[in-house]
Amino acid sequence: MEWQQLEYFQTLAQMQHVTRAAEHLCLSQPALSRSIARLEEELGVPLFDRQGRTIVLNRYGRLFLKRVNRMLMEFHMGKQELHDLVHPEYGEIAFGFLHTLGTGVIPDLLSAFRRQFPTIGFQLTQNHSYSLLEQLNAGELDICLMAQPTESKYPVQWIPLWSEEIFATFPREHPLANAESIGLDEIADEPFIFLKKGYALRSTTDQLFGQYGISPRITFEGEEVATVAGFVAAGLGVSLLPDVGLDKSKIAPVRIKAPKCERVIGIAAIEGRYMPPAAVRFKEFVRGYCDRITKSNLP
Repeated sequence: MEWQQLEYFQTLAQMQHVTRAAEHLCLSQPALSRSIARLEEELGVPLFDRQGRTIVLNRYGRLFLKRVNRMLMEFHMGKQELHDLVHPEYGEIAFGFLHTLGTGVIPDLLSAFRRQFPTIGFQLTQNHSYSLLEQLNAGELDICLMAQPTESKYPVQWIPLWSEEIFATFPREHPLANAESIGLDEIADEPFIFLKKGYALRSTTDQLFGQYGISPRITFEGEEVATVAGFVAAGLGVSLLPDVGLDKSKIAPVRIKAPKCERVIGIAAIEGRYMPPAAVRFKEFVRGYCDRITKSNLP
């Protein structure tokens, strides 16, 4: 068995299309097919079910793919460790963050870091909490910024950085749009627009309503805060959102006086896993940067 056969198998398993996989690998289609056939012969089982021109990973293939993914991940991490020892001032950080942080916090943070460390690059991923945790565990991300995981099957180390107040958000023409503050019970009968299940902000809002025993009437669920805010602006409902740099010409954020409405954002990584020097440097920078910002905002 050759190392390249594992890489070919992984690519074909991901694409499940011989022609596209061969093009991606810069191989001829017959060469890829022969490599996979030799691998299957050596393993003694078929890895794909062939149906005309299409192929589908079978149960043997799915089982073997899990092992191959681990082997290749360890191999690439080993190469990265050696590279980092030789070139500690360079590197690329696989960094993930919540959708709601992309409008202001992340650009400012990355800009400040790049001014100090211009030779370090980034591979950025914007996603919701569940996917970020999966990507961390799979080794696709070094670190990420997210709300505290409420439930996680992965060994995640999460360090709190700052808290964000969450506001009741109304269309400008709503009767409560000019209120100084409201109680959550005052909007219990409103139609609500939330993010979909699985997003950290949605988990936080669900917990807030649960404290009051309120079952909100949800009319729409979105995948982006900007989309939710747009639906609110159109008069389709109200929402609970942090102040994340949204256009307030058409929406009105109002402070919630009870219960306390906030979420805590922190930095997460897989405990005990090797972290490249560039990522370690960035992690420490983020903690110092957020500490300075938090202190500067204190009264």
